Amino acid sequence: MPSSARTTAPARLPMAALLTLSFTIFVNITVEMLPMGLMLPMSRDLDVSAELVGLLVTVFAFTVVLTSSLLIWLTRKVSRKLLVVIVLVVFALSCIGVAVAPGFGAVVALRIAGGLAHGVFWAVVGSYSAYLVPKAQLGRAVAIVNAGGSVAFVLGVPLATLMGQLIGWRWAFAFFGIVSIVAALVVAKVLPAVDHRAEDVVAQTGPVDVVADAGAASGAPARSQRAWLFPVIAAIVSTTLVMIGQYAVYTHITPYLVEHGGLPETWLSPTLLLYGVVGVVALVLLSIWFGKRPTVEAIVCLLLIVVGMIVLLMFDAPLVVIGAVLLWGFAFGALPPLLQTRAMHVVPARALQPTMALYTTGFNIGIGGGALLGTIVIGAFGFAALPWTLLLSAVAAIALMAFSSRR
Repeated sequence: MPSSARTTAPARLPMAALLTLSFTIFVNITVEMLPMGLMLPMSRDLDVSAELVGLLVTVFAFTVVLTSSLLIWLTRKVSRKLLVVIVLVVFALSCIGVAVAPGFGAVVALRIAGGLAHGVFWAVVGSYSAYLVPKAQLGRAVAIVNAGGSVAFVLGVPLATLMGQLIGWRWAFAFFGIVSIVAALVVAKVLPAVDHRAEDVVAQTGPVDVVADAGAASGAPARSQRAWLFPVIAAIVSTTLVMIGQYAVYTHITPYLVEHGGLPETWLSPTLLLYGVVGVVALVLLSIWFGKRPTVEAIVCLLLIVVGMIVLLMFDAPLVVIGAVLLWGFAFGALPPLLQTRAMHVVPARALQPTMALYTTGFNIGIGGGALLGTIVIGAFGFAALPWTLLLSAVAAIALMAFSSRR
């Protein structure tokens, strides 16, 4: 790839920078998912249904879908490092605002503000590691950076759930607002700046024209120069399918476990903690031993998720339900970095940030659409039917991955 960032990247992984990015993702994912763990206390305090609180995730995600590509274009000349600091400050203000919001309408407005920052965050941070490491190390680097997301499920969401039960959901939002400010300070101090100016032309003219023109200049056929388009599109669509099923179930995981699994509310925080722990174990295995064949490994993870969903559909005993949730958590822990690596392996360097903006859009269509789909399924069929959404979306994603790999 014709990017100097890739050819001059150091042989050793820049761990301080990658861990800083991982910390920002921890903050981002935790802030995005806060309503999931706090759904029951928020619904009681704001006097709305739990399903309506779940739609806060949809509002957040659909804001990203509608605005991320435009905002990335508008901020194309801004330093990537400065942009990360700015969006973390916006996260902080959004969380602190929710903590003091007088009603549900104000909470929705503040979550929209957070969603505006979220789309920019993922388009920038999602591609940042590609400027720091060569392609051969990209899988490991992405796994390390995405470890922050798994830690969010291990510590962030369970901690927020516990705080909501002990001292109130508003304090949970306020606490993670302060954590967002800390993350902004760490980024300003530790994260190296990168030269992203090669993307300026792509942001204005589109990656296809740039790559095609380069191919014409070198005498290569236009079709071969555009051959990366289909695998990138397939990677984004398969990611969207997986996220629709994932967040249809996970957005409503706390009432699902109580209503269908028979778990007491006091078991929710430990169960979510274990879900995150096994996800981190999978991510550690990925960063040490795996990541070289992301398509095959992603399909294996999806097959494990299918098994977990089948168990949830067949049984409702609390311990069996917890076991199936842990299998699901293990498989999903490694899945997002594998899906992201699939896209980053095939895209030309000059199209990297536009592709990551589209990837972020697809990801958040899945999150928002999944949360909305879960609400619809619960209303029509009850909590027991939720696993069908993830089972069917996983099967569809497996089929698409297999087809795109053969092509």
